Amino acid sequence: MDLDRFATDTPTDDAPADGQVCVVATQPDTFERCRAGLYPSPRSYRRTRRSFEWLAFYRTKPVSAVTHYARVTDRVDQTRGGPGPMDENDWVATIDPFSDTEAVTVFELGNLVPLDAPVDNDGTGVRGAWYCSIADLRAAATLSALAERAET
Repeated sequence: MDLDRFATDTPTDDAPADGQVCVVATQPDTFERCRAGLYPSPRSYRRTRRSFEWLAFYRTKPVSAVTHYARVTDRVDQTRGGPGPMDENDWVATIDPFSDTEAVTVFELGNLVPLDAPVDNDGTGVRGAWYCSIADLRAAATLSALAERAET
C-alpha cells in the first residue's frame, strides 16, 4: 500500500457544496485501504448502484467520527481471485469479516480530504450508507445532526 502519497500536502476541503456524498462506516483496516485509494463494497449493497461523486468515512476506531472524504474516481467490479485492484489480503481484511460474498465493487478514490471539523458520534453511529451533500457534512457537528439531513 502506498501511504507515502499522503505524507506531504494535505488536500484542502474545497469540494463543491452540492457534491453528492455516500457516508460509510470504516474499520481501521478498511480506512487504511481508503488512504491507498480503494474502498470495497459487496456488490449486493445498494451503494454500488447508487450515483454519487464522493465517499465520506465514519471511522469506528480510534475516533468515532466522520473525519475524511474522497472523490470517487472509478468503480471496478471484481470477484475473489479475479483481476482488479484488490488482492487476497484486501479481501481477508475488508470483506471476509462482514460478508461471505465473492463479488464486490471497488470504489477507486482520489486523495482523502480531512474535514475541517469532524462529525462526532453522539451515540447514533453510522449503519449502512447515508446520502447527503458536502454542505451537509460541513454543517453537521454530530452524527445525529447529519442523520437529520441525510437519506438512508
